[in-house]
Amino acid sequence: MLQVYRYLTYFFFPIFITLIYFRSIFNKEDQKRFKEKIFSSHFRAHKDNNKKLVWFHAASIGECLSIMPLIDQINKENKNINFLITTVTLSSSSLLEKKLKNYNNITHRFFPLDVKILVEKFLFFWKPDLVCFVDSEIWPNFLFEIKKQKIPLVLVNARITKKTFNRWRVISNFAKKVFNNFDLCLAASEESKNNLNKLQVKNLKYIGNLKYAARNKLEELGNSNKKILDNFKTWCAVSTHNDEEIIILKTHLEIKKKYNNILTIIIPRHIDRSSFIKNLSSKLNLNSQVLNDGDLIDFKTEILIINSFGVLSKYFNYCKNIFIGKSFLKRLENVGGQNPIDAAKFGCKIFHGPYVYNFKEIYEHLRSLGVAKKVNNQVELAAEINQNLEDQMTKGHLQVNLLDNYGEKILKETVLNLNRYLK
Repeated sequence: MLQVYRYLTYFFFPIFITLIYFRSIFNKEDQKRFKEKIFSSHFRAHKDNNKKLVWFHAASIGECLSIMPLIDQINKENKNINFLITTVTLSSSSLLEKKLKNYNNITHRFFPLDVKILVEKFLFFWKPDLVCFVDSEIWPNFLFEIKKQKIPLVLVNARITKKTFNRWRVISNFAKKVFNNFDLCLAASEESKNNLNKLQVKNLKYIGNLKYAARNKLEELGNSNKKILDNFKTWCAVSTHNDEEIIILKTHLEIKKKYNNILTIIIPRHIDRSSFIKNLSSKLNLNSQVLNDGDLIDFKTEILIINSFGVLSKYFNYCKNIFIGKSFLKRLENVGGQNPIDAAKFGCKIFHGPYVYNFKEIYEHLRSLGVAKKVNNQVELAAEINQNLEDQMTKGHLQVNLLDNYGEKILKETVLNLNRYLK
């Protein structure tokens, strides 16, 4: 089976090169760095042989944010460590570009295609001392080659849902060989632990979801914009997807029946959709503004559309009511949900639709704490926000402390397990 997979990756390699090239033309890839994914001549390795190199591969923004506290803690507990972070998406590279300005021992690169010749070159150039793949990033050529070179390999915050497991079960013998390349698997949930156990992973532990360990920086909005927002009743919808913004706009209209000074903040999952949301607002006769970095909010704005990366914490810190998207869409039922932990750790009340499969256990935990609540449509969402605006709900400091302590416990246990490979 491995040979078939390798043959297919070689066969499709020219097609992937063409695809990535065209994606770069349409700004779906980094126009300068996209070649890091497809040509070994662009790997640009910076390896200090006097220091150990820990390589984290995290596909996108959520996974990147989850490993930053882990990197900080490893830095504190170990000397002479360098880090390599690889990601896949353009948005994750934009986020890391901001965050890594404060570090002198972390390098970011785009993850190469899982083609054997690229895999061998990448490992030859970088020579990592520990490899940590994050979440559900499973790339057979990389895993088998890392194991062949006897480099410690860990699956961190492993997430294997029922849907993912069923796909692997179709090729169960191959799946067991793939997952047995890991020296350690740290499951993100009980469901993932059970599914990994069925794949006969040899060293499996369940500590908890590493995303609880996120260390939220209390970032403030600029004084000028904060003063403007203070004149309104505000709420925020984040990580919204196509067909969800219309529900958010209709929710705004429902709330407006009671609060004429309501301002709705929308932070779409993909900010390149900002213009589309603005046009959608105009069709409903709503004054909207696309807010870029450094812009001043217009006093006439009813719908504020955020067109920047890495600003969620500013709005979590300011707003009391947060709706988290990718949860209203029936078509995404089996992949629904976005991470609600960051908002919860800012003391916000969280609302979500009925489809949160990807974060089912987390939402269940937050609902048990009274932090999150499910709504089924814009009428229910508007009613909940109206109630909170009326009650002038304050941020839950007890909630924040509880989640912070839980996250620190998960972080310490994870670092303890990884440190064993760095001694």
